Amino acid sequence: MRERGGTWRFRLVGLLMTAAVTGLLFRLYMLHVVAGVAGPADLARGRSYARDLRGNRGRILESGPFRNTLALNVDRKDICIDPRPLQKQDLVSRAARVLAEELDLDVDALAVRFSRPGSQFAYVKRFVSLEEAERITQLDLPGIFLRDSVVRHYPLGSFLCHVLGFVNWQGVGSSGIEQRLNSLLTGTSGVRLELLDSGRREIPDRRLREVLPQPGADVVLTIDQTVQNLVEQALDDAMQEHNARAAWAVAQRVRTGEILAMASRPAFDGNEFISSSEDQRLNRAIGKVFEPGSVMKPVVIAAAINEGRITPASVFDCENGLWYHARRPLRDYSPHGRLSVTEIMQKSSNIGTAKIALELGEPRLEQYLREFGFGSRTGVDLPGEERGILHPHRRWSALCSSRIAIGQGVATTALQMLNAINAIANGGYLMQPYIVREVRRHGDGELLYRGEPNVLRRPITARTAAEVMAMMHRVTEPGGTGRAARLDSVSVAGKTGTGQKAVDGRYSDTAYTAAFVGFFPAETPEISMIVVVDEPKPRYTGGAVAAPVFRQIAEPLVRYLDIADPATRLARTPQDGFSE
Repeated sequence: MRERGGTWRFRLVGLLMTAAVTGLLFRLYMLHVVAGVAGPADLARGRSYARDLRGNRGRILESGPFRNTLALNVDRKDICIDPRPLQKQDLVSRAARVLAEELDLDVDALAVRFSRPGSQFAYVKRFVSLEEAERITQLDLPGIFLRDSVVRHYPLGSFLCHVLGFVNWQGVGSSGIEQRLNSLLTGTSGVRLELLDSGRREIPDRRLREVLPQPGADVVLTIDQTVQNLVEQALDDAMQEHNARAAWAVAQRVRTGEILAMASRPAFDGNEFISSSEDQRLNRAIGKVFEPGSVMKPVVIAAAINEGRITPASVFDCENGLWYHARRPLRDYSPHGRLSVTEIMQKSSNIGTAKIALELGEPRLEQYLREFGFGSRTGVDLPGEERGILHPHRRWSALCSSRIAIGQGVATTALQMLNAINAIANGGYLMQPYIVREVRRHGDGELLYRGEPNVLRRPITARTAAEVMAMMHRVTEPGGTGRAARLDSVSVAGKTGTGQKAVDGRYSDTAYTAAFVGFFPAETPEISMIVVVDEPKPRYTGGAVAAPVFRQIAEPLVRYLDIADPATRLARTPQDGFSE
């Protein structure tokens, strides 16, 4: 009986030992064999980690001769920590103090983060340089480890910030070209299935699966860095000189619609987007509507000429500076008597232009304004473009025609206004402005997209356009309101504008928008440009404030682009040092 009981116990112990060995062998098999071919569902039950691999974001480049890079991805490191070793060794306070000193962080915030019960992971600091990350690893703090990351970098800081936009911490384009072409720039994501050790570090030779990401495409803009520099510097100078609230400008190629420069002030640094305000991030060139004032007059005059209602020589009585229409007074900045249409443009007579609009009639005035693009987006390849405001003529009061003619009661963006004037400079053809020259696949450079000139429509004839161009040239000549925009090298055609801003439902006597829009050379236009300065002080007129900014940009621009003007080219003689 005793022998039978001992045998039973021996068999039981043997069975238990066999089960233990079998379990151990099974565990080893699972770790060393099955894990190598396990799928995601199996790995979820083990110590594995599926890491998303983000494709390297494409670059953004300018179109100048050097194709300089304006935006690119830069490798960074995330400093991470497993707080458990710190807690076990009572090193939380010391680690928080050391890391706060090294990384310029808040020591109390780190201490709280490292003290959370059960926490196995915490970020110490994200997106640090490779050198800084290496220095931290030398501190020999338990639980510290690094992860690869990238950050979007703008080498020139705030340069072209409103066009480029920025990329948020999740790698998503959030404004500008970064937002508009986010899907092309982003590329295709990949994934890596990693096996982690007890310290949550990858075991490199046990990597389970890896699908490599595909990089995003490169985008080349129509922006020329040299031209953009000229525009931004001039706006900075204008902001300081005139104590302005804001300023913005756009430069465009007349015949194609390509945008060479687009700038707005105030600005922001895309590298520090988190600290910028909504006002700083606003691209005023397309996202700010304003009443344009007298820069609207060439469009109204062009419409009346095109309809055969007037000619450049037609004469209107400008009422010595005060005229009542619909029982409301309309004044000129300076009093004038009888003026021809050419003189009305040159002197910027409100009364003369209002009478021209009445000759045209409300339906035709609205029709032409819409044909020139007012009240609708230009279609430029940037997000955030406003439509502007142009109500149907059926909703106009008896006063509206006379006020819309001088740029009141209608609102436009700077690009919309420039594009309308550009049509006059382009023989009557309204172009669609564009800012993306091409998109190419990274690596092999295959062309994915090319921006090309696109004619939207032709609101006026070539003859009308030529007559209005000639009148706009007179604006920059002696006696014209835009003579401060006149250049030494080439002829300029343009128009000044001084818009009263509406404050609390009434036009202010102290808040103005000063503008100048023009093109050069006047007879054979190549470049058109608009400058807007918001609430300048103490001077506030377009001729005194915006026209000089136009000249500051245009004078070196003519030399840079090597623009020749047939109207000012002098015949060379042997005395000039030239002979046939």
